[in-house]
Amino acid sequence: MIFGTLATQSALGAILAHSLKAGKLRLKKGRVLDSTDLEALNEAGVSEIIAAQLEEGDVGEDKAASEIAGALTAVGIRAGAASTGRVNLFALQNGLFRADKTLVDRFNTIDPSITLATLADHEHVAAGDMVATIKIIPLAVSSEKLQRAVEAIAIPDIIVLRPFSSVRVGLVATQLPSLKSSVMDKTTRLLQERLNASGSTIVAEKRVAHDASEVGRAVVALCDKSDLIVAFGASAIVDAQDVIPAGIIAAGGTVDHVGMPVDPGNLLVLGHVGSVPVIGAPGCARSPRENGFDWVLARILSGETPTPETITGMGVGGLLKEIPSRPQPRLTGQAARVKNLPVEIVVLAAGRTSRMGSVTDAPADASTPHKLLAEFGGVPLVRRSCETAIASTGGAVHAVVGYRGREMTAALEGLDVDQIENPDFDEGMASSLRCGIAAVGPDAAGVLVMLADMPAVAASHLSAMIDAFKQAGGQSIVRAASGQVRGNPVILPRETFDAISRLEGDVGARQIVASAGLPIIDVDIGDAALLDVDTRQAVLDAGGVLKD
Repeated sequence: MIFGTLATQSALGAILAHSLKAGKLRLKKGRVLDSTDLEALNEAGVSEIIAAQLEEGDVGEDKAASEIAGALTAVGIRAGAASTGRVNLFALQNGLFRADKTLVDRFNTIDPSITLATLADHEHVAAGDMVATIKIIPLAVSSEKLQRAVEAIAIPDIIVLRPFSSVRVGLVATQLPSLKSSVMDKTTRLLQERLNASGSTIVAEKRVAHDASEVGRAVVALCDKSDLIVAFGASAIVDAQDVIPAGIIAAGGTVDHVGMPVDPGNLLVLGHVGSVPVIGAPGCARSPRENGFDWVLARILSGETPTPETITGMGVGGLLKEIPSRPQPRLTGQAARVKNLPVEIVVLAAGRTSRMGSVTDAPADASTPHKLLAEFGGVPLVRRSCETAIASTGGAVHAVVGYRGREMTAALEGLDVDQIENPDFDEGMASSLRCGIAAVGPDAAGVLVMLADMPAVAASHLSAMIDAFKQAGGQSIVRAASGQVRGNPVILPRETFDAISRLEGDVGARQIVASAGLPIIDVDIGDAALLDVDTRQAVLDAGGVLKD
């Protein structure tokens, strides 16, 4: 590949290295320039560009990424579509993600231009989670390097998803006068929530005195009907002779290991009675926060048999205490949970409305009528859009303002809308999306991104999209459409928020939709999905009245 500055007149078939703007001309990075593009560049006075020219044997970034992804044989993992040299890989079901560090490192030494990044080994993932990404850094790679990468990723078990199995779980809980029954009830409920990801069920619970012989009898009674037994002591396990490990011995079992280098989770016991594993749960497992118990449970549910060496090898990365970013365990019944979680709405109203200039095509300025202040039925469009959002079944409404922000604020006065100022609105739509996503509450299942300049979008349209999103369990992108033509607004699940926070430039949600690899549901809302008012004439044609 030849990379560098080229004379425009000799750039036919070259790949544009950077997005280019010249007057009204907009060309995106990665575009293969044709004769029409070159003519437009010449007319715009662009005499030189930075581009790449492929040589014999070179393979373009998207094709190369797709070929590498196609060679992967990982069961339970699917590849998304290639975009900008990247293919994201996703879990097809709930399970335990495994990555062989030696094989991944070997892949990444083939050439710096070809990369594979993954989650940490033994990460607990849910269906639809991104587990890895293949990225071709330059615009093309040589076929020789590509072939080596294809061979390296085809090695079995370089990455793999170990699906969770549905098992029968017996629960033993000891009682002391100091332990409230409400705490024990909560413990049972949280354990079942942890098991939901695998479809496993607590088939029986025995509450007994805090005594080793009582624990032993309860374990024996549960063995025939359980694939796994979990024992919670009324007080912390502090010794290998304590009640829970002694109870395992009393049941005729073996204590394999006491303690673990994971905090919280230090006071865990691992044993077995016959072929049935028994976990003596640490007190921290009464909380939904991630702890060492989750790590051992996930391994068992994915078909692994944890050994003392397994547990003693958990020290690196085992410091979980006081790390607020650690998530709570993922639960199944996802669709039911999502139905009870809000879909918040972000209304984008920060742009400069550059196409609202005069009839002589002069650029818009402070004296130019602002499309979002144009009145529809006597109501400024920005207020009308926010009222539509409020009237829908969505949750909190956030309006991102920037250009002529004071006027936007005045137009929204009195509405129950969280106004967010975007000081970087000149950078493009991505900056407004970042601001909006940052304001969304931690319990939201997703966000509906709504452009403020779409006067025909109604509350019923938004509610229909939100209903489709929740019916799909919050794991799909929902997009407004008119027949077969895609449009706006769009609902993005929470798992896309991190990608949105990294967007830059004048790009919107479309890039996320293309690269997320999630199912897409189109909801037909008719022409409302396509009608925006970017120009003066468009405002007038839509029934609006321009205001100075």
